[in-house]
Amino acid sequence: MKVPTIEQAESFLLEAGELNPGPWVLHNRVAGICAKTIAEQCNDIDSNEAQILGMLHDIGRRCGATDMKHILDGYNYMMEQGFENNARICLTHSFPYKDVKAYNGQNDCNELETKFIQDFLNNIEYNDYDRLIQLCDAISFPTGATFIEKRLVDVVLRRGFNDLTVPKWKAFLELKTYFDKKTGQDIYKLLNV
Repeated sequence: MKVPTIEQAESFLLEAGELNPGPWVLHNRVAGICAKTIAEQCNDIDSNEAQILGMLHDIGRRCGATDMKHILDGYNYMMEQGFENNARICLTHSFPYKDVKAYNGQNDCNELETKFIQDFLNNIEYNDYDRLIQLCDAISFPTGATFIEKRLVDVVLRRGFNDLTVPKWKAFLELKTYFDKKTGQDIYKLLNV
């Protein structure tokens, strides 16, 4: 099975929210809804799979208050559950710009973990599911969909700015343009932003 069922995804998210309560759970739900809504307008993206990938992209937060480590924790957890596509998204969702140094926040991974993440990114070609969840992560507040610029500023205010923030922001904006073209409409209108 490529991804869990919606019921399994819901169960994973509920358990994770009990282990580490916080607004990240609602953020994941919003990202899942945004992914489903956008995917429904694309003839080559499965909307249910997109929703499930969006719902679980931050599932590594179940392990507690970590920073970049949450992506590796999510990857490992989803691999243990047998859901390789979800594991992949856990690693790729934070990197529209394929450089671990572009992560907004602290790298709380050790040297080997950081190398694993960078090697993983270097050795894959992003597909539309990677791109879609990167975009949906960047437009999702716990309270609903928002403009990408508002979310990016929010992240920088909370986590800081680094030398690769601008290239990463450009990559996010390119994702919006990509999905505007793919859906044939402004995704903000589609999502009632």
